[in-house]
Amino acid sequence: MTKRGEIYKCEICGNIIEVLHEGAGELVCCGQAMSLIPEKDKGAGEKKHKPVIKFTEEGIIVKVGSVPHVMNKDHYIMWIEAITENAIERKYLNPEDQPYATFKIKAKKVREYCNLHGLWITET
Repeated sequence: MTKRGEIYKCEICGNIIEVLHEGAGELVCCGQAMSLIPEKDKGAGEKKHKPVIKFTEEGIIVKVGSVPHVMNKDHYIMWIEAITENAIERKYLNPEDQPYATFKIKAKKVREYCNLHGLWITET
């Protein structure tokens, strides 16, 4: 059974999807089951991947890692998202961008996705 907010990836073509509504079926792409991408908040690579939240008067600033993450065409942060009970705001990044984003919501949960090291989360 899928759960709202889960991220899945097709290991064949690279499609990535987010579950918007829970269901009992299996997610399939290219003829095979898609892989659930687990949320990580510690472990190898934590210093360069775990999002860091800074609260401001206008919302939040999210930096990826306590040590700056590399951003090049082979290894980069694809997106950063801020999550509240009722909203998700996502900023898509390109390899030449800096690994941070600003949001006008006071989210206490943020996630980022690295094309090589997966999905990282911080909750305050």
